[in-house]
Amino acid sequence: MSPPLDWLSRLLGMMTVRGQLELRCAYGAPWQVVYTDSAAGEMPYHIILNGSAVLETPGTGKPQNLRAGDIVMLTHGSAHILHDGGGARPKRVREREELNLIISENKGSGPRLDMLCGRIVLAPPHDRFIRAYLPPRLVVRTSAEDAHRGDAQAQLEGLVALMRTESNAGNLGGYAMMNALSAALFALALRVAGETAQSGKSGGTPTGLLAIAGYPRLAPALAVMFNEPAHPWTLSELAELCNMSRATLIRHFQDKLGRSPNDLLTDVRMALAANELKRPGVSTDAVAESVGYQSVAAFRRIFTQHMGMTPADWRRAQVQTLHAADHAAD
Repeated sequence: MSPPLDWLSRLLGMMTVRGQLELRCAYGAPWQVVYTDSAAGEMPYHIILNGSAVLETPGTGKPQNLRAGDIVMLTHGSAHILHDGGGARPKRVREREELNLIISENKGSGPRLDMLCGRIVLAPPHDRFIRAYLPPRLVVRTSAEDAHRGDAQAQLEGLVALMRTESNAGNLGGYAMMNALSAALFALALRVAGETAQSGKSGGTPTGLLAIAGYPRLAPALAVMFNEPAHPWTLSELAELCNMSRATLIRHFQDKLGRSPNDLLTDVRMALAANELKRPGVSTDAVAESVGYQSVAAFRRIFTQHMGMTPADWRRAQVQTLHAADHAAD
């Protein structure tokens, strides 16, 4: 018998997450880095080790000032610009290869920036889940100067320190280590963001699952939907767990998540079903039942609406992807 898990552990357990640390940037002002929209499933991140930067994400809010210890994740893969904020024409950047890492640098003589850049890669359909339930721009602060700093922030600072060390030295296995740390960065950053939202000291208005994490009255509904998704939960049952009326439950979900409780429950079920369909020898009927559908026809209809393909087509696509990866490895 396995114990119930918190919603974030369940969410991360549903996903296939890979990380890749790509660049260490060493710039003197004036400098600027421009990123176009990322490919599906790719989520860029940046860690400010020393110095400061201004982040611009067109269409998703005002420019944001970043300082040493800040981590920013573009969870929707959005185009963005990082610059020194001075407005001068940036110096030309050149890249050189070091063991396990690429160094990007310029000849600017102004205030210095030291920054790690990489990306988190999520397999479908989990990339769409993240885009649906997390804000497009997630900034997490780890600075010891933060008056509201908690244990998770200290842990994250320690992880960043380890990434800095690995990027400084051409250690044996360093590339694999930096990528593994990048995947851990994703999990720990979400923990810090969730705890910050819970404390009510996020410095802004959280959205998506992080907003619900910051509203403890909704926690019981969130917990059971992630822990027992196959249960035929009704709005009345979920509202009773949260000690509120159905209307109040629906209003809070819409205000904080932008979706209904049923929408979230269905998305959790479909993400789990997509995982189960990858397993050889598991019938569609068994998958449907495992995620709460007694009617296989209803499951096929809803899965097709969410995924844009039938369960059988999804299964075939995953087998083809696996075979293609095996051939590439050969």
